[in-house]
This record gives sequence, C-alpha cells and structure tokens, in this order.
Amino acid sequence: MVDFNRFTLANGLKVLVHEDPTTPMAVLNILYDVGARDEDPEKTGFAHLFEHLMFGGSVNVPNYDEPLQRVGGENNAFTSNDITNYYITLPSENIETAFWLESDRMLSLAFSEKSLDTQKNVVSEEFKQRYLNQPYGDVWLKLRPLAYKKHAYRWATIGKELPHIENATIDDVKAFFKKHYTPQNAILVVGGNVKTEEVKKLAEKWFEPIPAGDKYERNLIQEDVQTAARQETVKANVPLNAIYVAFKMPGRLNADYYAFDLLSDILSRGQSSRLYNSLLKEQKLFSDINAYISSSLDAGLFIVEGKLVEGVSVETAEKAIWVELEKLKSELVTADELTKVKNKVESVLVFSEMSLLDKAMNLAYYELLGNADLLNQESEEFLKVTAEDIKRISNETFGREQSSTLYYLTEEHA
Repeated sequence: MVDFNRFTLANGLKVLVHEDPTTPMAVLNILYDVGARDEDPEKTGFAHLFEHLMFGGSVNVPNYDEPLQRVGGENNAFTSNDITNYYITLPSENIETAFWLESDRMLSLAFSEKSLDTQKNVVSEEFKQRYLNQPYGDVWLKLRPLAYKKHAYRWATIGKELPHIENATIDDVKAFFKKHYTPQNAILVVGGNVKTEEVKKLAEKWFEPIPAGDKYERNLIQEDVQTAARQETVKANVPLNAIYVAFKMPGRLNADYYAFDLLSDILSRGQSSRLYNSLLKEQKLFSDINAYISSSLDAGLFIVEGKLVEGVSVETAEKAIWVELEKLKSELVTADELTKVKNKVESVLVFSEMSLLDKAMNLAYYELLGNADLLNQESEEFLKVTAEDIKRISNETFGREQSSTLYYLTEEHA
C-alpha cells in the first residue's frame, strides 16, 4: 500500500506527496503527458530529443547538473511513446534545490542553436548506434509500421527516420515546448522524508507562478480492425534468423490488460514457462524465445519473438509458435500455471514498493491513468484473472488474420 496526499495548483499542476520518514532521501518526479504518439508524422523523435534538450540548461541555470551535484543529487529521464518522465533524488533537506531546478526549466528552458545542435548530434549518434548499427537494432523501426497503419504508434520513440532529428529547427522545438511542457500537462510527485504542508509551500512558491499554458485535446487516429495477416522479410548481417509475431491487444485501461500481462508470463516467464519448455528445451528450435506486451496507453501489442537455432528452418519454428498459441485457444491453462504467474507478479509489485523512486514514478503514471490509487488496486486486478479469461482473450487475439510477422534473416539464409 502506497499512501499519498494530493492537491492541485491554480495553474493546473497536479501534485502528489508520499511521506516516508524512514529514509533520509527525497525524490521529485515530474511526468509530462507527452510521448512519441503526440508528434507530427513528418517530425518524429521530438519527444525524445526534448528529453535531451531539458538537460541543456535554462535561461537562469546554464548548467543543470552542477547545482544538483553540489547538494548530493542525481537525475535522469526517459521517454516512451506515451510519456516523458524526469526525476531527481537527493537528501531530503535539499529538496528545494530540486523544486528550483525543475520549475526553472519548465518556465524558461534555454533555446539556443548551439544546444540544439549538440543534442541533435547526441540523439543522431544514439539512433545510429542503437538502431542502425546493431544486430536486430532496427526491429522496432520495422515492426511498428507493419502492425500499425494509422495510429502514431507506428514509429518508435527514437523517431521514424534520422533526417527528422537532423532537420529539427529552433522554431519546431519552441512550438513543441510551448504546447506540451506546461503545468496543466504535468504531474509532480514528491516522496521521501518530506511533509505535505512543506511540499505545498514549495510547489506554490516555485511552480504556481508558471502560466498554465493552452489546453489541447489529443485526437489520435485509431487503428481499424486488422483482417489480413501482414508479413515482412528483412535480411541483414545478424548471427541467427529471428521471428517477431505481433498481435494487437487492448490499451492500458482495458479490463483485459491484466489477463494479457499474465498470458505473456505463462508463455515465457522463467524456465518452466510454455515457450521455454517446449520450443527451447524440448524441441530445441530456438536459442532464445520471449513473449511480452508493450503496455501502451492506447491499443498495444502482444509480441512473441525468438532467435532460431542454426539449421532450423523458419517454417518449422513459426509453425511451432502457432501450435503453442492454438493450445491456449482450445485448452484452459492449469490452476498451477496461473497461480505461479500471479505470485510472481505480486512479488514484483511488492518489491517495487520498496524503492522510493519506483513509488514516485508509479504514482505519477497511475495518476495519469486517472487515479494514483489504482496503484494500490493492481494486485487485486491480477488476482481476479481466471483461466477462462486467458482462453477467451487467446481466441479473440491469436488469429492469423490479426498477426503481423517480421522475419529477420541472416544474409546467407535470405
């Protein structure tokens, strides 16, 4: 159970406070309700570029890291297709430094050609190293547009293509900041050895003077129901053939989300899981195989991916995956299987409550979903899932006509 208090500033900034007197530390986490799905299809990668720009200094604080390091603080950030999240951890007596730094860059981020050029170079290098020059690195650059035809999830967080980053202008960047980096588009969570009243005073002092910004309605184009199998073959300089099969699944707030999460665990969590046991251990078709979900706010993906053992044909390996999926459609999973994955999920949830930073990030995310208290109901939702639910969603999801399959082949096999 994660306890918290909540208030909203006059400019619309939501603030949550988690008091924990057992630690000498504090964390300030700020989630902006903006991700890659909010980008212009011709100007992608901006949400991630912005994550880098936010550390480039503000008008008043040219070096963001220096004052933070002086008070024993650390910081980082991440971007997804749905959100951008920044956090600072530091000794609780220095919490006002975190308020000062975060509010200052929300109000007056420095926009200079020099900073923009520097960060464009950094992101471009990341694009090349992680996505273009690494074995299987561009899988998501290919699988997303195969699975999504209309929704903005059809490009990865890094962006659709390198020129989108390279051609970003100061005006582009300023417009993105003005639209998305506003108090009413953010959720602030402060946790640790703090008091709610103290946090309220600091929030009013540092954040409330910032203008609320213009409210906008997100109007994303949703996908049509997929009615035909999609396939793409890629050949590249990789060590082993690989298969990636993606199916659409409901968004994060759908009641079936929990069943899909457990289903991915039944298939591939641990050495007693179905795919590991059957396809890797017994049949020796794959050297590595996994099933997982994208956990997206809008309709996400359920993915089965595996790297084949050398000498195994793609047809044989793919057929074996479908045999396992068909079993889920015709037979109920056992009580033991379901109990085991529920226990594992519960232990992960309990473990996440031990980390101050995890608690702060989770509170922000669940508040974005509609109510931070959903965090305290997660365990209960997983426990409600039945074997019948698993069979039903398998039948609704694992149809050939709903699959998008990427064959990633070694050059000699292509």
